[in-house]
Amino acid sequence: MAENGLFLDDVTIALNGQTLVSVTHRVAPGDVLTVMGPSGSGKSTLLAYIGGFLPPAFEASGRVFSGDIELTALPAEDRHAGILFQDPLLFPHMSVGGNLVFAIPEAVKGKAARAALAETALEGVGLAGMAGRDPDTLSGGQKARVALARALLSSPRMLLLDEPFSKLDANLRGQMRELVFSKARDGSLPVLLVTHDEADAQAAGGAVIRIGAA
Repeated sequence: MAENGLFLDDVTIALNGQTLVSVTHRVAPGDVLTVMGPSGSGKSTLLAYIGGFLPPAFEASGRVFSGDIELTALPAEDRHAGILFQDPLLFPHMSVGGNLVFAIPEAVKGKAARAALAETALEGVGLAGMAGRDPDTLSGGQKARVALARALLSSPRMLLLDEPFSKLDANLRGQMRELVFSKARDGSLPVLLVTHDEADAQAAGGAVIRIGAA
């Protein structure tokens, strides 16, 4: 489902008549567009609009395409956005492996096949053999890796990153940036990152759009 870029076609988001975001930009497969701004500037609303979960208080216009597919014409569940937030948001009542299997598309049949995919995904983020673990027993960095593996297993068209590195310590932030962006490149996934951290933008290496007050 990858291989297609992401095109933001005159996307404008406003609140109470005040424009927060206005952008036209093409993100090639494997590239990163970083949207920077202070807290409350509205940068996360862009991810919400693309993902299909923008709160009704906001007014939005413009179209978003994945290849030839107009995502903004589809319900959220059909847009296939892989999303990472500040918190990993793992299901506490499921094992690590259960969290991953939950994300695998229904087209993949068979319990053994789905479990094998989950294990391969864990190996890919350096967590081989941890499928049976309770998420609560993992470190913050390990939880972030599981969240990444889960997003990648969902066969996303794109990755939407809402400050996913902000709660990690400095060393882990560097490791996770490298892992996330390399996985996106390997999977030819266009990435939209929102952050207020200049180091995130530098690590992403792509175009940067700045919104809100400096």
